Amino acid sequence: MAHDHKLEIFRGLLKFRTNTQKIWGVLIFLTIVTAVEVGLGITKPEILTKNYFIGMKLLNWIFIVLTLVKAYYIAWDFMHLRDEKSSLRRAIVWTPIFLVCYLVFILLYEADYVYTVFKEGFLAWNF
Repeated sequence: MAHDHKLEIFRGLLKFRTNTQKIWGVLIFLTIVTAVEVGLGITKPEILTKNYFIGMKLLNWIFIVLTLVKAYYIAWDFMHLRDEKSSLRRAIVWTPIFLVCYLVFILLYEADYVYTVFKEGFLAWNF
């Protein structure tokens, strides 16, 4: 059974004629997102490194969000989730997003505890 794949991205804002053009469009989008990540990692803007949100620098939050955007878009287009039923799409996409958010919460909570122990405890900073 032949299956016609949708040839648009960004919910139909950009439409392509062939699969090859669509692949190049997705590649350009992922390259731009990666370039933004690399640019922020190299420059480390002061406003993003001094301000904190939920115990972590804003720059780190930006990296986490951009990484999730890339992972979602790779799964959406290259794994052809767009053409699947909505229940399967939700199960595949939302489950890892919730797990990543939970993992970030655990890491932040434990890191704050370890920092407090080293700062106020009897141990000294050895590194």
